[in-house]
Amino acid sequence: MSSKSESKLAGQYFDAAIDLLQRVRDEESGNIAAAGTLLADAVAAGGRLFAFGAGHSSLAAQDVVYRAGGLALMNLLAVPGVVGVDVMPATLGSALERVDGLAGAVLDSSPARPGDVLVIVSLSGRNSLPVEMAMNARALGLKVIGVTSVAYATETRSRHVSGSFLKDHCDVVVDSKIAVGDAELSLDGVEAPFGPASSVVTNALMQAMVATAVEELASRGVQPPLLRSGNVDGGHDWNGRVFQEYGDRIFYRH
Repeated sequence: MSSKSESKLAGQYFDAAIDLLQRVRDEESGNIAAAGTLLADAVAAGGRLFAFGAGHSSLAAQDVVYRAGGLALMNLLAVPGVVGVDVMPATLGSALERVDGLAGAVLDSSPARPGDVLVIVSLSGRNSLPVEMAMNARALGLKVIGVTSVAYATETRSRHVSGSFLKDHCDVVVDSKIAVGDAELSLDGVEAPFGPASSVVTNALMQAMVATAVEELASRGVQPPLLRSGNVDGGHDWNGRVFQEYGDRIFYRH
């Protein structure tokens, strides 16, 4: 392949990603605002925040946990074996997403309690794990934000016994607009599409929700519990004070 062809495809990928980002900015602004308000409500009321995702969807969940510029109260709700490709074989993670009952066991042993907020990231929203995670979380009194591609609910079949999708069990749904298959590019002679954009878009949606929560808290006169970079002078001291003040709502340090 020539460098000219490579440049063309790279440009096409960036164009596709930018188009999707513009779509979610314009079409999901109301849902992003609603999601951010739920996060702010929980912070202001003494609640805790959790994020969950399986497989590559876990990347977006991890992106808002323990990071510079992020809300210190956002905790990763981890399910062993499904967080990433570090499990061997990697296909085990995909298999675990289809196991009935796993989500309930995870939530029952987690620190989540009524009034907390759980953000569930699942591109397809069709597997048992995210569906049951949402159902069980709401039954426990949590508010649930689902970040998913609604297109899957009309173009695929649910793998949960109820026939429902993640979007059917959320207080707020944020639609990533990702097409079924998550591949933005194709090329003559290449038999499969490529160029997934779900991570780019979903990470942006998560950060937009956090930004909305910060804005909402500030408007109420509440200082958002934000972390600073440990690689700037004073960052560690700042974070130490935040950890001390909010230690009972932060679980990634225990």
